[in-house]
Amino acid sequence: MKTGFRRGGFAVLAVLCLLLLQPARADQNSPASSIHWEDGPTVGKLGDIAQITIPEHYAFTGKEGAAKVMEITQNPASGHELGVLIPLVKKGERSWFVIFEFSETGYVKDDEKDKLDSDAILKSLQEGTEDANKIRQQKGWKAYHVVGWSQAPFYNPATHNLTWSIRGREDGAAGENVNYSVRVLGRRGTMSADLVLAPDLVPTVVPEFEKLLTGFSFVAGQKYSEFRAGDKVAEYGLTALIAGGAAAAAIKSGLLAKLWKVIVVGFVALLAAIKRFFAYIKRLFKGEAAQQQTTLPQG
Repeated sequence: MKTGFRRGGFAVLAVLCLLLLQPARADQNSPASSIHWEDGPTVGKLGDIAQITIPEHYAFTGKEGAAKVMEITQNPASGHELGVLIPLVKKGERSWFVIFEFSETGYVKDDEKDKLDSDAILKSLQEGTEDANKIRQQKGWKAYHVVGWSQAPFYNPATHNLTWSIRGREDGAAGENVNYSVRVLGRRGTMSADLVLAPDLVPTVVPEFEKLLTGFSFVAGQKYSEFRAGDKVAEYGLTALIAGGAAAAAIKSGLLAKLWKVIVVGFVALLAAIKRFFAYIKRLFKGEAAQQQTTLPQG
């Protein structure tokens, strides 16, 4: 069925998205009335890569609808968005949403799972976001700021899920918003599941979101465990995935551009921030290597 979805921006209006969804269902003049929403129970097709079970009281739109959502909310689309999931709530209830996006970057090795420096990553994200605000100013958009972690990055080797959550705010907004991000590693790339919600909804919504993700699966042949010799391997690991991915998630809260080149190419200021971060990481590992070399026993 077709239903409407009207919002003015991901940042400060995440809590309003479902308040405005309900009356817009009958409003065929809404700019979002052409979005095709499928009410659960159903199975949401995420391209030909994966799928997710949509329970009752939730709605899903696929690739075409996701692109329209990005356009209506004045967020640049990467072209890799595959779906949006929202809960169907009663009038007066606050809500949240999830956007799915696949990056076909190759198999991401998880050998950095015990070397995630959350402080360094956060610093880089904040610097990159402030650089991006210069571009936002040129567009006449309000500045957006990364405040800190709501959940520091962590990796689950059993499910191959990389998870983190950032807190941010837009100039003039009454409060903060939260991006809760999950990257599910697959054979040929990663599926992003970015949850946008108000901070005070985290305790109740995050468990709900995590339960929904148990219904996610890559199709046969696309799973992380199905990697074969000769498959493309990504040129980076988990640290870079978080650095670029957290910036990508922040787009849903008002950023103009995504950072890492595997997400979208461009915006020199943002890429410069990423280069500064990886220069730091490179120096860090060189320092560790030098220290290890000096402590080796002499034969």
